[in-house]
Amino acid sequence: MSRRASATHKPAPRGTSRHFLRALARAFAGAIVFGLPLLMTMEMWWLGFHADRGRMALLFILSLPLLVGLSHYSGFEPTFGWVDDVVDTFVACAVGFVSSGVILLLFGLIEPGMAASEVIGKIGLQTLPASIGALLATGQFASPEEREADQKRFRKYQGELFLMMVGAIFLALSMAPTDEMMLIAYMMTPTHVLGLIFLSLVVMHAFVHAVESSGKAYVPSGTPFWSVFLRITIPGYVIALLISALILWAFERTDSCGPATLMGSVIVLGFPAAIGAGASRLII
Repeated sequence: MSRRASATHKPAPRGTSRHFLRALARAFAGAIVFGLPLLMTMEMWWLGFHADRGRMALLFILSLPLLVGLSHYSGFEPTFGWVDDVVDTFVACAVGFVSSGVILLLFGLIEPGMAASEVIGKIGLQTLPASIGALLATGQFASPEEREADQKRFRKYQGELFLMMVGAIFLALSMAPTDEMMLIAYMMTPTHVLGLIFLSLVVMHAFVHAVESSGKAYVPSGTPFWSVFLRITIPGYVIALLISALILWAFERTDSCGPATLMGSVIVLGFPAAIGAGASRLII
């Protein structure tokens, strides 16, 4: 059975015009809420102009399974199979593209006479975060009954890790384009790096423990500390680091880095990514 189909508050049937328009409005609101910080980031404007189109295309292709999974777990309207999830994923991408284009146009960042490749690059780069926001619209604007139905879907180990990945992307995307990530990594010593890894794990586990104590996690009460740490915190931190490395590479932030700076930049971005992963049930 698909998500929210078992909720006590049964939504309008899929395909009803009124329900779809309501879901679409939610999707646009979610796209703007999630995408606005990046839409107002100067580094993203420049990346849209000169970023490697192959990397951007690869990042988007790799993100499609994530978007389909988000539609399945927490999309902007009920789905009743993977075909519905794929359709809603492409609807969310269209919402992300349109909302990003309108806002960039209003900001004066897209002008008449601008090369088509630059226009598509600027809008396309913003489409992924906006699409994620569109698919998270239910979690942001839904009724308590719908939120509870979605939370039940995540109360499995694979759902827990998937949600942590989304949380990591949620924060990492907002910070990866900025020059400060590379500057901080350049200024750090090996001692600073080790200290940041330790702090990332401590803060992340604190969030995991808080979620576990609230009863929202799949972890049964009374599970030993070391079990939660090894099964959730450590895998979650590895996911945060992998997400950070992929985003930095896609945004061309690692091309001219030496090995030490490269590792440092991944760990620096891994700090907010780890917080996002640990706090994913609280912020999503």
